Amino acid sequence: MNSLIDNEQLWWYVARSGGITALVLSGLAVIWGLVLSTKIMDGTPTPKWLLSMHRWLGGLTVSFAAIHIVALVADSYVHFGFAEIVVPYASEWKPGAVAWGIVSMYLLVAVQASSLLIKRLPRRLWRAIHMSSWFLFWAGVVHGATAGTDATHPIYVLLVGAITLLITWLTAVRILASRRSRRGVSGRTMQPAKAVR
Repeated sequence: MNSLIDNEQLWWYVARSGGITALVLSGLAVIWGLVLSTKIMDGTPTPKWLLSMHRWLGGLTVSFAAIHIVALVADSYVHFGFAEIVVPYASEWKPGAVAWGIVSMYLLVAVQASSLLIKRLPRRLWRAIHMSSWFLFWAGVVHGATAGTDATHPIYVLLVGAITLLITWLTAVRILASRRSRRGVSGRTMQPAKAVR
């Protein structure tokens, strides 16, 4: 009987599970970031706890994305070398689907690097890079839907669908809150100053 390590499908299972876990974690990290920025939880739990959880989920996303990539390289079913992992459309196997994964990998690296360098970057630049985490999640969803062999599994569809709906709702809340605060600021600045007696 072959050992688990000798099983030629082992790396394929590791790649699949690592990719799905990375996608779910990236979605949860985006949710936590939106909950933090919208202040929808009204102080419970504390913003400090939410920020710590947001960072922890981001770190876990990197770890599982790395597991996904290493397992793809180790797997013998489809050949993934260095070029196929880092260059969009270099892969002969589903090049478009793999390209979405490569784009999400680059966005993940940019978001995590900017988080580590937050004190050294201009606030506006950091914010622009960090906001790309939203696109990172969507690129991962497209990658999973077009490259993943589990994309039609009911549990996968339910889980990714629920996370996607929650992110969409929280994004709408964030945009509406931002517009309201801008209107409030512009309304206050347009009011004439009271005369000093």
